[in-house]
Amino acid sequence: MKWKRKKQQPAQVEETKFLIEGQEVPVKIYREHRRGARFSIGKHSAILRIPVNITKESELGLMEKFQSWLARHVQRNEGVIAHFETREYQHGDTLQVGQRTYQLNIQFEARKTHSGKLDNNNTIHLRLSEFDEGKNLQKNIRHLLSRIIAQDFLPEIVQRVNELNARHFQKTVREVRLKHIHSRLGSCSNKGNINLSTRLLFAPQEVIDYIIIHELAHLVEMNHSPSFWKVVEKAMPDYREQERWIKEHFGKTGF
Repeated sequence: MKWKRKKQQPAQVEETKFLIEGQEVPVKIYREHRRGARFSIGKHSAILRIPVNITKESELGLMEKFQSWLARHVQRNEGVIAHFETREYQHGDTLQVGQRTYQLNIQFEARKTHSGKLDNNNTIHLRLSEFDEGKNLQKNIRHLLSRIIAQDFLPEIVQRVNELNARHFQKTVREVRLKHIHSRLGSCSNKGNINLSTRLLFAPQEVIDYIIIHELAHLVEMNHSPSFWKVVEKAMPDYREQERWIKEHFGKTGF
């Protein structure tokens, strides 16, 4: 006789907020089948994972440890809280990206999909589905704005990549793309494709140059070995200053 393996029940998820340094931090608590607790920082919230069958007393103790852990993270890096904050866009808003200012013209229509375009007066016209709402609507607006503004900035970003490549590397760059990437600022493939996050558009020019140089350096060393960092340093001796800016402000930039 074969015994059937008992299916595990899905995790119980609770959304709440903790008051840290006078600011509310979104928190997700997962109660699941596990042996110990785990603390982490997610994309949209701090995350606490705890065993589903622990006692109330043990759970309260874990909550206190988690809150202390989260407070230490916030003290060490002020960008942690900003990392969770997302702007909500409304009709008539102004959006500042680098040296460019955009006006938002948002209209809702009885349509299934969203669309948008940029006119010659730097007004972004968004035609949005009236059936979309809440967090999902704002997420779709951010993606749409990111794509439209990426198209506006792409020619000068491509030009800057080519300038820095000609000056320091002389490697073959196949394609440069600006994409709505949240988890990192850039990537480089061994085929010579450079992908840059639209979050970079909100950073100082020195930081943009650093990320471009960082990715171009991967065409020389496809790793993060000491040899790679020597290549980066040769092209930008003060690259550590740009690293510090990213560490302090990374969570604050983007759509």
